[in-house]
Amino acid sequence: MEWINAFLTYLTAERRMAQNTVLAYGRDLGIFHDFLIDHLGKSPNLSDFSRLKAMDIRAFLASRRQLGKSDSSVARGLSSIKMFYRWLARVHSIENADISYVKGRTRKTKLPRPVSRVAAKEIISEAENVQEETWIGVRDAAVLSLLYGGGLRISEALSLTGAHVPAPEVLRVKGKGGKIRMIPLIQVVREAIDTYASLCPFGVSHSTALFRGARGGPLSPRIIQLQIQKLRGFLGLPDTATPHALRHAFATHLLENGADLRSLQTLLGHQSLSTTQVYTSVSSEHLKKVHEKAHPRA
Repeated sequence: MEWINAFLTYLTAERRMAQNTVLAYGRDLGIFHDFLIDHLGKSPNLSDFSRLKAMDIRAFLASRRQLGKSDSSVARGLSSIKMFYRWLARVHSIENADISYVKGRTRKTKLPRPVSRVAAKEIISEAENVQEETWIGVRDAAVLSLLYGGGLRISEALSLTGAHVPAPEVLRVKGKGGKIRMIPLIQVVREAIDTYASLCPFGVSHSTALFRGARGGPLSPRIIQLQIQKLRGFLGLPDTATPHALRHAFATHLLENGADLRSLQTLLGHQSLSTTQVYTSVSSEHLKKVHEKAHPRA
């Protein structure tokens, strides 16, 4: 495991990957390591990694499928192994051409599932009304406004501190991998944040979390997820209506109103334009449905 641990340290210290991403690599490679112990009869060393064949990797992938793991889970495991081998080649000069020959099953790209404009507005407005304490309802509405009005990830919204009050016209956000991006905040989002800050009973200081839980500690993402779950039932929305669906809606609705892909890529903090391009498919699907409903010959 020492080589895998060194690889994870590299991802954190040099590649500056997000903690959750590094943990995912660690889980995948830990499972791979355990498989190799059984497969080889001992804990693998560098020489073993250099001698592994494509058939060994395929045996590992087959073992994962036999356990009922999804194609996406198996593909992620293969991706982790290949990333690990690229690091072995760079740091330890271990080349293993066999690994590059292993291909995963072709996966159908899953399109994001944004909520509609109406649903997004209802989720935010009703978030204020379903809580017994006014300040908590206003808090939830402010968080959700950042997801839909600014395209933030929930982790990014909850990482804000009192230094962001009063809410700025342009918000500086630290996203995945420590990447900084600037997000313009529309007036309704700024007002939601400032209203919450004025009602928060724990006060707001520059160095503490902006969004607080009921007892004063930093607000947990799970609280917002559970709140959305309640709102889904109240509003009759599908299970795909999640906090992240509000970020998807932010992207999709901007595209439908003329935003260009490069600007949207910057706003979302995507490293690759291809990640952003998936929203064009979502927008196209929406237009097809509108056409089918509205066209007299449909």
